[in-house]
Amino acid sequence: MNINTIPILKTERLILKQISTEDAQAIFDLRSDPEINEFLDRKLCETTEEAKNFINIINENIKKSTTYYWSIFFTNTELLVGTICLFNICNKKKECEIGFELLMKYHKQGIMQECLLEVFKFVFQTLKYKKIIAITHSENQNSIKLLLKFNFKKSKDKVYENNHLSIYTLKNIFDN
Repeated sequence: MNINTIPILKTERLILKQISTEDAQAIFDLRSDPEINEFLDRKLCETTEEAKNFINIINENIKKSTTYYWSIFFTNTELLVGTICLFNICNKKKECEIGFELLMKYHKQGIMQECLLEVFKFVFQTLKYKKIIAITHSENQNSIKLLLKFNFKKSKDKVYENNHLSIYTLKNIFDN
């Protein structure tokens, strides 16, 4: 699928739409929070300008069809609460990797579960992919519980650069 913009996805209470530079403050909040980033191998964001640069890079990757990246909003607000993305897209193998993050005050409200289901529909029904990969830190129990809730299976494969990371895979949940 060749993309320049990504589709808007909606749930009963959420809207997932393409990130824009207007989201810079919220992206800064996500990417500068040590608790959110505890298990992610990335440098903390230091300025909103850095967040804007990140957004511009993401939108360039969307134009190159290498990434899908959604901002998560409640339908009745303009308040960004998190993000969800697809990357390491392999059209040949019909698979991609998924990543997600949520501002701490919105944890444990079922938001990411709702978003994941919508993104899974997009991946498996629209893109017709066969598999989604998630790589998470072995101590990130919240992410692991969420992945297992959707029947992701822990792979025996290892991430050789970091033995604290585990690979989880999900095959098409909409196949009969």
